[in-house]
Amino acid sequence: MRKRGIFTAYALRFTDAAPRNAPHSVTLQTPANTFSIEPASWRDLGALRQIEQICFPLDAWPLLDLLGVLTFPNVVRLKAVAENRMVGFVAGDLRRSERLAWIATIGVLPEFRGQGIGTALLTTCEERLNVPTIKLCVRKSNDTAIRLYLRYGYVKVDEWPRYYTDREAAIVMEKKR
Repeated sequence: MRKRGIFTAYALRFTDAAPRNAPHSVTLQTPANTFSIEPASWRDLGALRQIEQICFPLDAWPLLDLLGVLTFPNVVRLKAVAENRMVGFVAGDLRRSERLAWIATIGVLPEFRGQGIGTALLTTCEERLNVPTIKLCVRKSNDTAIRLYLRYGYVKVDEWPRYYTDREAAIVMEKKR
């Protein structure tokens, strides 16, 4: 699991969500944009690195960690594509033996926030993580993300002091289904 879990996308309604037997990709329409949620692969390394550096300037993952999240087994990795480019990403670390998963990272480029892309990434990833418990970490100061997670059924279960590189605490949240 990574040392960071910032999620700053705002939630708006979207017109479709992937069912449990999800198709390869899902296309969604918002009033402002059309975007798709698609599987990500090692071919997305460059675009993911840019998203990391923009969304997480203090805690961007190093190149080898990005390659790992794009290639390791038992990781649900999805990208949001709008205007023919990757604009968001989510990775879910599946731990079947523990009957849980961690949302390891989720982020949306600032100019695409507020369009439901983050919500679509989160809910699509959750649907593909077939375990009863999902956990994530979020900066204690990230009120927007915390409100979004609460709205989607997550509850605060712990706080890890000085978790991030700037020594900010992480709130650990969990969703039981």
